[in-house]
Amino acid sequence: MSKDLLRRLPSVDELARDPALGGALSTHSRALVTEAARLAIDVVRDEIREGRRRSLSMDDLPVIALEKLRDVTAPALKKVVNATGTVIHTNAGRAVLSKTAMDAVMLAAGNNVNLELDLATGGRGERDCLVEGLVKRLTGAEAACVVNNNAAAVLLCLNTLAEDKEVIVSRGELIEIGGSFRLPDVIKKSGCVMVEVGTTNRTHPADYSSAVTDNTGVLFKAHTSNYEVVGFTAEVALSELAEMGRKGGIPVVEDLGSGTLVDLSRYGLPKEPLVAESIKAGADIVTFSGDKLLGGPQAGIIAGKKTLVDGIRKNPLKRALRAGKLTLAALEATLRLYLNEETLADTLPTLRALTRPLAEIEEAAQKAATLLRAGLGDGFTVTVEDGVSVVGGGTLPGRGIPTKAVAITHARKGPDAIARAFLANDPPILGRINKDRFLLDMRTVERPEDAVASLPPSWD
Repeated sequence: MSKDLLRRLPSVDELARDPALGGALSTHSRALVTEAARLAIDVVRDEIREGRRRSLSMDDLPVIALEKLRDVTAPALKKVVNATGTVIHTNAGRAVLSKTAMDAVMLAAGNNVNLELDLATGGRGERDCLVEGLVKRLTGAEAACVVNNNAAAVLLCLNTLAEDKEVIVSRGELIEIGGSFRLPDVIKKSGCVMVEVGTTNRTHPADYSSAVTDNTGVLFKAHTSNYEVVGFTAEVALSELAEMGRKGGIPVVEDLGSGTLVDLSRYGLPKEPLVAESIKAGADIVTFSGDKLLGGPQAGIIAGKKTLVDGIRKNPLKRALRAGKLTLAALEATLRLYLNEETLADTLPTLRALTRPLAEIEEAAQKAATLLRAGLGDGFTVTVEDGVSVVGGGTLPGRGIPTKAVAITHARKGPDAIARAFLANDPPILGRINKDRFLLDMRTVERPEDAVASLPPSWD
């Protein structure tokens, strides 16, 4: 029987000419349709040989070919509904851009722009000038430049200021960020020699001063934004380190990580170190991210003393790590929002999500629950309960924010199966599992209807 079925398979060209694929030729190239036909025949041939197909309808092949065509041409990047309650979700792209920033990206994407054009002279300009004035205004720094992420910012600064020299850093600040990306690795790749001082929980000024040699290039401080050491602890304040660096003529670099431009405590959130505070405390260079608490695109921002920033900008690595026009457009538009702190919680999506009133979140959760009860059908139990959201992005560890979540359970299937079904939705809905229940945290979902999934026919 299998040999008979294999003999009945059409040729690739025959299938590609099937009238059922005629519509595909109006939107796709003949080569692509032919490739889809070949893939479809390969699939059916394998099914026959493996005994998984015992009959053959010629109507099946065009359907499979169209499925393969959709697989090849479908965008890999898809909208995802973030119902995890993690506001800055690294796997989901971190900060959501503001409308202003999105408009700026569209303008830069669809037009020629003054990326490196001095409009006053018509000559070549400097792309960092697009955002440098705003960074200086918002942080008090003398100068600033931008690269593609904060790890790149740290690498570029250390390579410029301390290549082949020693970088002194507290053992308690040797951070690791997502993806097993470690600060010691960045220091090594920057061409510097790392010198650890102090202990995991306690580091004193004398630990730094006793480690300084004629080959010391940088005194380095890292904000431990994604973990906390509590109990019997001690660390050297940035102002003390800055004074030590000033007396010894050694630059002090601080990696703030998330990089906050406004005092979060005014919004009822835990306070994070401000970039402006680090500049005021005497840091020569401060590096921070654009897509975490700042709420903009992925970028690494370098702010500090003009003489040092000028040198960093001239480093050949700067060209390899520089930000493109879309990033700079989004970053510039995001920074402009900070010029009006009174409206920032409404205009910046990240801050908006962090500060949404609990009553508003509960209202959204109740509406989503009603829609889910009607749409999911029998076997499901849908309730609204208290929960805790987190900032995410390696920021404010252990600091939860009260929220409301829709809890979904099923009489016969567990939370993992429910989670998979919601991920199979279009668009995929990403929730979280807690205490054997699938949860949709509504802090990170603006519209209740976005949290409603259509389950696949094979669910039951």
